[in-house]
Amino acid sequence: MLSYMVFLLSLFLFCFLNLWWELMCYLLFLILFLFSSISFFDYFCMLSYEWGVDYISADLLILGVWIKMLMFMSSMGVNWFKTSSVLFSFLILCLLMVLLFVFCSYNLFLFYFFFESSLIPTMFLIVGWGYQPERLTSILYLLIYTLVGSLPLLLIIFWINFIHCSGFMFFTFSGGFSLVVYYGLILAFLISIPLFGFHLWLLSAHLEAPVSGSMILAGVLLKLGGYGLMRMFGLVGFISSSVLLPWFLVGIVGGWLVGCFCLMQVDMKLLIAYSSVAHMGYVVSGIMSFSQWGFTGSLVMMIGHGLCSSGLFCLSNISYGRLGSRSLLLNRGVLSLFPSLSMFWFLFCSSNMASPPSLNLIGEVFLGMGIVSWSFLSVPLLMMGCFLGGAYSLYLFSSSQHGKFYSGVKSFSSVSSCEFMLLILHWLPLNLLILIELYYL
Repeated sequence: MLSYMVFLLSLFLFCFLNLWWELMCYLLFLILFLFSSISFFDYFCMLSYEWGVDYISADLLILGVWIKMLMFMSSMGVNWFKTSSVLFSFLILCLLMVLLFVFCSYNLFLFYFFFESSLIPTMFLIVGWGYQPERLTSILYLLIYTLVGSLPLLLIIFWINFIHCSGFMFFTFSGGFSLVVYYGLILAFLISIPLFGFHLWLLSAHLEAPVSGSMILAGVLLKLGGYGLMRMFGLVGFISSSVLLPWFLVGIVGGWLVGCFCLMQVDMKLLIAYSSVAHMGYVVSGIMSFSQWGFTGSLVMMIGHGLCSSGLFCLSNISYGRLGSRSLLLNRGVLSLFPSLSMFWFLFCSSNMASPPSLNLIGEVFLGMGIVSWSFLSVPLLMMGCFLGGAYSLYLFSSSQHGKFYSGVKSFSSVSSCEFMLLILHWLPLNLLILIELYYL
């Protein structure tokens, strides 16, 4: 494990040697295969008492490295136009290192420190390469929500270290905690995921972030919340169903409420951001079900959603670069302008509604089994959520691809081979990883 960290640190040398994107992509491919060896052969690898990898963190690490590689591909314009490309690549590599430490940390304080440190490069990416002057306001929302929500978590971590003399993440406290401690442990992660009601910072950040910022937000940073919830519930042991019930209901009900909001959107990027909130609501409900089906479905859903939502943000950015608008009122008739791009719109929208053979299908099946095993009364809400998920995915596809294209579009460029490769590298793992999941079943 230490050799992987040292190898990853060596990437910073190439950041300043003017050996740009191609070499970094090759190196990230190599690191991806190294982490794959951990995931498939060593399901629990301890580097020390405070560092290690298990199958949950290894899967999310692989997702993080893959998304970082695709971020470099989606941001080729930064290198071509030399707009602070050294700083841009440095921030991406710093964020990759922080995520590595988050997923490999078994110490509560180190986990908290690196969890909050992921905000710093993200804020610089939004401020430095965002599109609108309102990006400073989105940064303010991000800071207020995350820092205020994580303060109780920090205090409880100090209390655990003081009372129990242990900060080990896998040490289960059999004596139990009070209700205040339960909520303090999970509040920061419910905001980070984000749960419905805490999601306003995410919408603002997505609207103002560049495409690489939206990719890392939807692809990896939201998964930190789900990962933290899984780790915290392993720490506290058994939890009464009455404690979990409010968050369980907010996750499901909030999911289909957000689905209704998606059907009223005319901004492509905002619609995709809302769909992320809906999917993460079901992930929270699956974790709150406190069952093996729910935990497995949440992990599979996080990986599938990370690939699908990142691909959708790339598609919206490609359309925005050609047509100059994210509005569905202006992005009509793309099928007649870019037929090959419309094929990818269909593939990703169908994957977003959990059609086979996407990874989201397995995730939703597992989540449904876990949620229904916790409460059979949740079946109508799940049915409504699945229906709305298909409805807003079809709405996004039909509104953007069909109809007469906007007559104000005077000129546009064709889709490059690099952009096609970027979309293919999103879609292939999203639909081929289902074979691995079925093998391990």
